[in-house]
Amino acid sequence: MKDNKLSMFCYQCEMSAPPGCGAKHQKQGTCGKDENLARLQDIMIFGLKGLGAYREHARELKADTQAVDDVISETLYFTMTNVNFDFDQHITQLMRVGSAGVKVMDLLSDAHTNHLGIPSPVNISQNQAEGKAILVSGHNLDMLHKLLVATQDKGINIYTHSEMLPGHGYPELRKFSHLKGNIGGAWHDQTDLFEKWQGAIIVSTNCIVPLKAKNHYADRLFTYKTVGTKGVKLIENDDFTPVIEKALSLPEVTGFESNATLTTGHHYKTILSLAPQIIEAIQQGKISQFSVVAGCDAPGKEGNYYRELVQNLPKDNVIITSSCGKFRFNDIDFGMIPGTEIPRYLDLGQCNDSNGAVHIALALSQALNTPVNELPLSIVLSWMEQKAVIILLALFSLGIQNIYVGPKPPQFVSPAILKFLVEQFNLHITTTIKQDLPALLPLKKAA
Repeated sequence: MKDNKLSMFCYQCEMSAPPGCGAKHQKQGTCGKDENLARLQDIMIFGLKGLGAYREHARELKADTQAVDDVISETLYFTMTNVNFDFDQHITQLMRVGSAGVKVMDLLSDAHTNHLGIPSPVNISQNQAEGKAILVSGHNLDMLHKLLVATQDKGINIYTHSEMLPGHGYPELRKFSHLKGNIGGAWHDQTDLFEKWQGAIIVSTNCIVPLKAKNHYADRLFTYKTVGTKGVKLIENDDFTPVIEKALSLPEVTGFESNATLTTGHHYKTILSLAPQIIEAIQQGKISQFSVVAGCDAPGKEGNYYRELVQNLPKDNVIITSSCGKFRFNDIDFGMIPGTEIPRYLDLGQCNDSNGAVHIALALSQALNTPVNELPLSIVLSWMEQKAVIILLALFSLGIQNIYVGPKPPQFVSPAILKFLVEQFNLHITTTIKQDLPALLPLKKAA
């Protein structure tokens, strides 16, 4: 798989190999890692970042993450200078990282449902707010629960943003009457949104946008645990007093008067309870296919591909989503599969809930006695960066093939590695809806 024409990289010189480097260092075994191996190690590190984030949330909820911790440590060791120069062993290690991703997402999912209950579908207000308020962004559902407890009977309404939207589906969060609704969309809208929002704001995990001098919400913005940006107060020891006092000192929120709603709460454990109805609908021809359209959103018009995609799916196609990429299309009312009580649109939750799509696929595979890669299932993922990398590696480790990613290839994937992924996993890069849709709907022509 190595392409000797690729420029060599010397890990002792820490630069593209200069003239004479080979003679100077290669004999010592410190040179010779080509671009392929360097990029594979980049993928490992990106995968570990996502793995570490999910591991941190699981540990907060007392999950036993020892097996995941061991893979993190082993893989960091693997990427040290002069440890490994073998392409095939790099691929094996990447699959170990992917398997750890499967493990940690299952651990986190179970920790969430044990702590907060199993989510159920709920319809909530979108961009409608009033009163003294705190807007919560990020992923940390445990923090949201602690905040709801701390603000109970304080005269403060709590609203979610971006990846906190799925919190509304959990019964132990939904029981708080001052958890009101969702404001805004994916993480990258926060600069304009936070300027408009008059209340206090907490960013609980990654996806914070650094402040600029022209931003006027720094004194209303708070961060939690590892999150931080210059000039912003950090909430310490789960003491929410500063953000509560700030929220009460600010004017009531105005300017958010939309009548829109969003649906969330389709956790895979809830969906699996509908398995008999789903299998019957498949056998009766009422469901033709399942389309997983998920991933991390990024700024730019290229992301409109995913909205156009779901708009062109047949009415008997179930759309499964997770992560913040769903904000490209979750304002659409997809209704029910005709002739059934099965929703066409299923929001599994946050990016770490992407494991739900795997559980659903495996259950379908067993019930229909059909290999996973032969199911009427398509997978289209957006923006493969950071946490999304561990999700992709997890799917690869399970042998899932025919995945589409876009709207462009990850920058750290070299042409040779992309070629390998195409050959081994039948990976595709999205192009246009017109070109991709026929392949994504092999059993039925596009609507």
